[in-house]
Amino acid sequence: MPKDRPVPLQLGNTAPRAKVDTSYTWLALYFFLNLTLTIYNKAILSTFRFKYPWTLTGIHTLCSGIGALSMAKMGYFTPAQLGERENMVMLMFSFLYTLNIAISNVSLNEVSVAFHQVVRAMTPVFTIAISVAFLSKRYSGKTYLSLLPLLLGVYMATVGEYSYTAMGFFLTVLGTALAAIKTVVTNRIQVGRLQLHPLDLLLRMSPLAFVQTVIFSWMNGELDEVVSFCKGDNMSYKLIMALLVNGIVAFFLNYVSFTANKKTSALTMTVAGMISIPIS
Repeated sequence: MPKDRPVPLQLGNTAPRAKVDTSYTWLALYFFLNLTLTIYNKAILSTFRFKYPWTLTGIHTLCSGIGALSMAKMGYFTPAQLGERENMVMLMFSFLYTLNIAISNVSLNEVSVAFHQVVRAMTPVFTIAISVAFLSKRYSGKTYLSLLPLLLGVYMATVGEYSYTAMGFFLTVLGTALAAIKTVVTNRIQVGRLQLHPLDLLLRMSPLAFVQTVIFSWMNGELDEVVSFCKGDNMSYKLIMALLVNGIVAFFLNYVSFTANKKTSALTMTVAGMISIPIS
């Protein structure tokens, strides 16, 4: 008789492991880094009297591009091979990114902070409208109802002096719509046909946004003011280090933001962004 073959010893549970949902971890990191960078930006603009928001944004995009390139060189991801059409999409996305910042900054000069925050709190509503109209998405009644307490909370936190001009009202609403479009497009670029890695998207978008930000800073005269600021005694070693660390934090925030967007949804990111920005 043939000898019985030994049965392989099985240790532990051999059932397939369930895929771990890391979306909550990325959202938590997004909350933390978003709040950290917001406080850090205010510290630089006030403590160091570096009152040049467009230059600060340029530092953010420059550091994000360098950070993404460094990660590619270290082998953390492989940049995709894109054609002319895909590269044009990246160029248009970078314009959308820069234009969203520009409209938001300009509108703040025409409206009160309280009015600006109330309108910007409508970003999830715009996101739903865009997703339904152009992506044929459908949301349950519970989703709509869950947004009401958030919108009401922002209104109650900012109730007070609401002041705005006709142009300010238009620009604030336009900026809110652009913020929603940017979030939706970011999600589609990463989960749609392109399937870009978050760092790959950051690598392609950041240099273009940096150039556009510098051009805008030059057009509105801020760049000349920065040159004069650097020629004086204001540009200290501490400020240089503070700006460098600020740019590094911005890189990680952009990476985490893109990753969280890919792992969740555009609507989740707009709600998260609305909650994580402190009311001033």
